[in-house]
Amino acid sequence: MIARLRLWARRRPRSVDATLAVTLSGVTIVSTAMGQPPRVTQWPPLPAVVVAAVSSALLLAHRRFPRLTVVGTTGCSAGLGAMGASLGYPFSSTVIGTAMAALYSLARRTDRQTTGRYTAACGLVLFAVSVLWAPNGAHMRSEQVGLVGFVLLSSAVADSARSRHDYIAAVEARAELAERTREDEARLRVSAERIRIARELHDVVAHHITLAHAQAATADYLLSTKPDQAQLARRNLTATLTSALQELRATVGLLRQTGDETAPLDPAPGLARLPALLASFENAGLTVRLTGDGPREALSPRVDLTAYRIVQEALTNVTKHAHTTTASVHLTHTDRLLTITITDGGRRRTTTNAAGYGLIGMRERARAVGGRLRARPRSDVGFEVIVELPAAASRPPTTRSPTTRTDNDDPGTARRRPGTPRRNLSDPHRRRRRHGGRRRRGGRRPGRANGPRHHPGGRGHGHQNAGNGRPGRRRGDHP
Repeated sequence: MIARLRLWARRRPRSVDATLAVTLSGVTIVSTAMGQPPRVTQWPPLPAVVVAAVSSALLLAHRRFPRLTVVGTTGCSAGLGAMGASLGYPFSSTVIGTAMAALYSLARRTDRQTTGRYTAACGLVLFAVSVLWAPNGAHMRSEQVGLVGFVLLSSAVADSARSRHDYIAAVEARAELAERTREDEARLRVSAERIRIARELHDVVAHHITLAHAQAATADYLLSTKPDQAQLARRNLTATLTSALQELRATVGLLRQTGDETAPLDPAPGLARLPALLASFENAGLTVRLTGDGPREALSPRVDLTAYRIVQEALTNVTKHAHTTTASVHLTHTDRLLTITITDGGRRRTTTNAAGYGLIGMRERARAVGGRLRARPRSDVGFEVIVELPAAASRPPTTRSPTTRTDNDDPGTARRRPGTPRRNLSDPHRRRRRHGGRRRRGGRRPGRANGPRHHPGGRGHGHQNAGNGRPGRRRGDHP
């Protein structure tokens, strides 16, 4: 029932306002007449009834003009109370019903500061009118204070309702935003997964299909010119197709794993299989020269796979677009970067000659692991692809105990030969001997009265020092 009334009120706001105005007007007139004192025989005059009706009619504009409605209803309530008090009627709370309703509407639609100003002004006006037009008598004081209390009560109830409404709206907005965010995130994840699958399949299929096409053309040519060599070309073609099937099967198995980036990427290839990759290109007629130094330490699986795929795709592009039989791959490894440069000696071309996804996929792979890729034509002939991949992140963290010392921790320690035992540098006697045998200022430390005495050269004497009973160190006792 309550839910139906709320739904009806939301759909017909003008009907609600009209019903409220008529109800308050009738309540004001009837309650005033019922509160007629015994000594008063006259009913409320016609002007008072008109003022009550006008005050109620002003509530019809409370949605569009809440401030003006408060001002008008406050003035009407004050005038109605003054007319009633002049005839002997009490200034009761029923007289200010329209003003309370207007203040409630204002508090629901404006901020707390505005509500406070209008509430204070309305309360002061009504209190002043009740004091000025009230007859003498102690029983009137409680009613005068009660007027201000009812004004404050209407504003407080409206402010509480507005705060609750704002809180519910904020919760609903956050829930809606979270739902949209989850949907957007799900779409982004699906899109990223599609791109990843497309990139993996492109790198695998395009490479092997390109090699198979070149080897098939070579076998067809040799079959008519050199039949004895055509058999080798057919075997290379079969090996290429077998490798394509195996790698495609491995890629599909990799894609069926979870999306955990830290999961192992086996059996994904890496730079360790680079010689086999270059050999497959040589079987297709492209001679690739490998130079430089490879990684001195094991790369992370993601970086290793990225480096392999970029080299594979770059050489595939050379086979398809460069119209050359030579290419080179140069590896440069530092403590932080692995730089791979792939160049070819074919005809000079721009990056947009081929309408494919090779360069796009290579750039995406490099960015995914924190690297960058540059592809540009060379100044003389050919094309080059330069990719820089992070290598420092793959180093395992060095675990050293806080109490472990190395030769580099103390600059005064000489480099020892391999296999010799490490000296105990915490020994106070050796520390003194290393610094020339000088004692600290203030004399010997406690507990050293009977200790061995050392000389600046680290040599002792084979006899006891006279008068102190301290044994000397022999020449051969030096460790």
